[in-house]
Order: sequence, then C-alpha cells, then structure tokens
Amino acid sequence: MAAGKYQESYSSRFSYCKYQVFLSFRGEDTRKNFTDHLYKALVDAGIHTFRDDDEIRRGKNIELELQEAIQQSKIAIIVFSKNYAWSRWCLDELVKIMECKRNGDCIVFPVFYHVDPSEVRNQTGSFAAAFVEHEKHYKEEMEWVNGWRIALKEVANLAGMDLGDGYEAQFVQSILENVSKNLDPKIFHVPLHFIGRGPLVQYINSWLQDGTHGAAIALLYGIGGVGKTAIAKSVFNQNYYKFEGKSFLSNFRSKDIVCLQRQLLFDILNKTVEINDPDEGILKIKDALCCRRTLIVLDDVDKRDEFNKIIVMQNWLCKGSKIIVTTRNKGLFSANDIQWIRYKVELLDDEKSLELFSWNAFGQANPVDGFVEDSWRIVHYCN
Repeated sequence: MAAGKYQESYSSRFSYCKYQVFLSFRGEDTRKNFTDHLYKALVDAGIHTFRDDDEIRRGKNIELELQEAIQQSKIAIIVFSKNYAWSRWCLDELVKIMECKRNGDCIVFPVFYHVDPSEVRNQTGSFAAAFVEHEKHYKEEMEWVNGWRIALKEVANLAGMDLGDGYEAQFVQSILENVSKNLDPKIFHVPLHFIGRGPLVQYINSWLQDGTHGAAIALLYGIGGVGKTAIAKSVFNQNYYKFEGKSFLSNFRSKDIVCLQRQLLFDILNKTVEINDPDEGILKIKDALCCRRTLIVLDDVDKRDEFNKIIVMQNWLCKGSKIIVTTRNKGLFSANDIQWIRYKVELLDDEKSLELFSWNAFGQANPVDGFVEDSWRIVHYCN
C-alpha cells in the first residue's frame, strides 16, 4: 500500500474515535498499583483514556458501554497479570478487542505484568489453572472457552512489553512513549513527571471547556525555561479533539510569518493553501476561522505585531474558539484587550524543584542515599 493511501485510511478510520486509549486489566491485581500509575501517566500526558474496572461493572448497559468504548478507541492496552484469566469478563473483553484489531479498528499493546508471555500464549502457569475451572464451569459453552484460548494466543504473539525484573517507573515511561508514537501526530510529548503544574493545567482546562466565558485568549507568561510550552502542550493534548479545528504553532518568534500562516491553515483545513504575502494570509485565516470552533496555540510570541499577523480581530473567531499564547513578554496585550486572561508561570519552589530533579536524576521522587546534599546544592544553584 502506498504511503499516501495508508495515511488517508489511517486518518479516516481514527477521525471519529472517542478515546485514544482503552485500558483493560484485572482489577484485583493491579487497580491500586501498576495500572493506576499507568493511567495517571497517560492522562497527565494528555492522552484521553478509558479505564476499565471489572469491579464496578453492573448490568447490560455497562457491558454495552464498554463494548462501545473498545470500538471507539485508537489503542487498546491489555495488562496481563496473574489472575487475568480467572475473569470471564476480562476474557470476553479481550475477544472483543482482538475482533477490532482484525478489522483494522484499533492497535493492541499487550503488557505483561509479572506474567511471562508464554503463559498467556500457551495458557500455562496461573492461566492453565484458570482454564481448568473454566472448562468445568462452562462445559456447555466450550465455543466461548475456545474463543478465549484463540484470543490469548493471538494477543501474546503481538509485539508487547514485558516488565520482567525491570523498574515499574521506567516501564510506565516506555509504554507511554510507545503509545505516543502510535497516536495522532498532534499529540505532543509531555514530561512523565510534570511536577507542580497540575493546578494551572486544570485551571486552563476549565477555561477551555467553559463555553460561557467571554475571554477567547489566554496568555501564559514567564521567564524562559519555566515550563510555559510544556503546560501549553499538556493542555493542547487534553483538549484538541474537542474542537473542529486545531493548530499548535511552536517557536513562533523564530519562524517566518508566512510559513506560520501556511501551517495554521494546513492544520485547520487539512490541505495546503498557497500564500504569497502576510496580508493575503490574514484574509485566508479570517475565512478559515469564522465558521469552525478552533483551538490554537501560539508558542513563544514576542511582539504584538506577530500575533496580529495571525489573529487581527477577535470577532473573527467562531463562538467557542480558544487561543493560548505563550510569551516572555508580560505586556504583549494591553489593558484595553478585555477578552483575554493572563496566567503567570512561576518558578517551582525548592521542594518541587528537588522532586523534579530527583525524578530525572534518580527515577524516584527523592534523592538516593548519599546524594541528598549534592542534590540540594544543584537545586539551589539552578534556582
């Protein structure tokens, strides 16, 4: 298949997906530990995730909801653990996931958590014991049991990820990276340990989702390297699919304005638009923005004139559209610009700085023994 045809098929298939990831797991094994950590990492990275939990299911409506969630997900992550095969619900869910994969409707990532892939493939070990009981209990429904076996063998033959003797934090990071590579290219990488920025991200999310808020523009300002772009990426990841059009224009001040205008129009219209000069670009942007709810991020804007070459008048924007601007220039907008809100991105305090440093240096929330004083010295020097 030619690359162009593949891209067309891929984008049309996934354009209506409600979820980016469907997370399947055995609740009693991993609900409060590994799967919870994985779910949080996915959500913090802005990946819209449906978390399944076999302990809260009740009735046929829940079953239907789960089936629809599988069908409307781009990726299914299946966490295989010791007791996974004891749950008929998990096995039925697996069968449905593999049906979607065969139809080309989702990508499947098997994750082996303290279980060898061969146990899943051949139903040995704890999986063998579970199937002994299934064959006794469902002896009148052996076609179901055989279907479970086929699905387990099929999924275990896929390229999966095995924890083995590794560290869980690194394992979660590897899963997150693999998922991100297979999602919409609009997904941006966000640090796994996004320390101290959660409240601000939540506040901006609330503003984005508030259709009654009069402000159409949010200004994130602060010194260079403080985390403005990472915050904007996290917010964009978590919200872009809710808008009819979306565009993230990065490193704004270092790029030619006509190139930025072309990129914006390509992102929104999904086609190349020829522009010969900035004035022509302004008019074409006006036509593109007036009739669709759009989320736009303008990253690292330095001067108001740069902004005006993209958005001249706020009344161009369709109702519900939102623009996020990151800048080092606190005075980018004047007091007369009444339809905007401002957030100052502050430096992390010493405690959170130490935690961020520790995650990056040691893979944990605190310095390892013997490096506490050195870690504090580095944090104080950087701050």
